[in-house]
Amino acid sequence: MARLHPGRLAAVLALCLAPAAGAVPASNPQRGLDAEQLAIVINDDDPDSVAIGEVYRKRRGIPAANVVHVRIPGRPQALEPGRFEALRQEIDSRLGSGIEAVLMIWTAPYKVGCQGITAAYTLGFDAALCAHPCGPGRPSRYFNARGGRPYGDYGMRLSMLLPLVSQAQAKALIERGIDSQPARGRRREPSHAWYLTTTEAARNARAMFFPMAGYLPAYKLTVHRLHADALDGASGVLVYQTGKAHVDKLDTVRFLPGALADHLTSHGGELLDSSQMSSLRWLEAGATASYGTVGEPCNHWQKFPNPSVLLRHYLNGDSAVEAYWKSVAWPGQGVFVGEPLAAPFR
Repeated sequence: MARLHPGRLAAVLALCLAPAAGAVPASNPQRGLDAEQLAIVINDDDPDSVAIGEVYRKRRGIPAANVVHVRIPGRPQALEPGRFEALRQEIDSRLGSGIEAVLMIWTAPYKVGCQGITAAYTLGFDAALCAHPCGPGRPSRYFNARGGRPYGDYGMRLSMLLPLVSQAQAKALIERGIDSQPARGRRREPSHAWYLTTTEAARNARAMFFPMAGYLPAYKLTVHRLHADALDGASGVLVYQTGKAHVDKLDTVRFLPGALADHLTSHGGELLDSSQMSSLRWLEAGATASYGTVGEPCNHWQKFPNPSVLLRHYLNGDSAVEAYWKSVAWPGQGVFVGEPLAAPFR
């Protein structure tokens, strides 16, 4: 079979995936995951995990049967594959068939070998990827999936970390997720999605997938494409995606509840010990969910959130955990962080 030239292939994919302004949403809004389909995993050796786990359970109405307690002493940043597999089996053994996603309530551990812990949990540990981290990843069946249940229809229990930099920040993050869903009778606030092409050329690998600029009146959302290294003073931000090792001026950006934000760089998923900007910085700045890779993935666009896919599914009613997982074609080296049930367009 003849192969398309890489440049031409990219153009074809962009046409297939990038929605035109005013026509982003799919035909039927999706119901999205709810609290009864989410399990939370609490590390009983981490007092913050125990405290915030109880806060989250109450605020989100998580059934008591959906709470799993484990023990991970010492808050290690990484787990060995064998230790992780035992943990994964322990968690799965306590989940009912109706559980579609899992929220781990801790910051560390956040990786297993070369993989983010959320990828290792949902997809299983991939020793071949760790032998060749710059090579292609294992394709996700859930990439750009049309509706359905991740576990029931695709055999994938999605996962996310709710990080605990401090209890105050964790509680604020939970409230942003809850506040993202408009109250009945309250008008939707105008919002903005920003896509930045930066001076760091290698980190612009997904710029070809940026949605077309324009206004989407049904969602009161304005899409912006900008050649700049950072936003300065932007407000009403619902999406912010860029390519930079370090993103400046985040203290000037005002994020809306439910905002998604991430930067294409190699080590954003190294949450606590990164030579680049940690993905946690987005949450500290006011975003509600983010994504980053651990180790060195190289700049394959498939290893990072596809901007058009992410926006389309979020506008169509998916929760943050669903939209983010659907947006990454090769998620093996990634870690998803934030409040999973945020859903501004439910």
